[in-house]
Amino acid sequence: MSMGTPAHVEIPDKMFFKIREVAQIVGVKPHVLRYWESEFPTLSPKKNRNGQRIYTKKDIEHALEIRRLLHVERFSIAGARQSLKKRKGSAPPGSLADIRADLEELVRMLEPAS
Repeated sequence: MSMGTPAHVEIPDKMFFKIREVAQIVGVKPHVLRYWESEFPTLSPKKNRNGQRIYTKKDIEHALEIRRLLHVERFSIAGARQSLKKRKGSAPPGSLADIRADLEELVRMLEPAS
């Protein structure tokens, strides 16, 4: 792969991440993540009471996929957006499937370790 992109990125085991942490994991600057949020509906972190972006593991996975499409596959923004739409189907962010997956992830995280 070009640009030194690792085949598998290890995402720390936490529920929420700040933008600087995500930028470091994904390998881009924070302003790039903010730009991607405006271009890709699947990348939509929530904001806390202070207005800071709070990313989940799912958000990081989306950002890593966007980075792969743009930096490795060399898609344009529009091409990457189209590719993500085809893969994810036409379900909008916040669909029932997305909400269910988020809830299942939260339940797994809250369960005591065996």
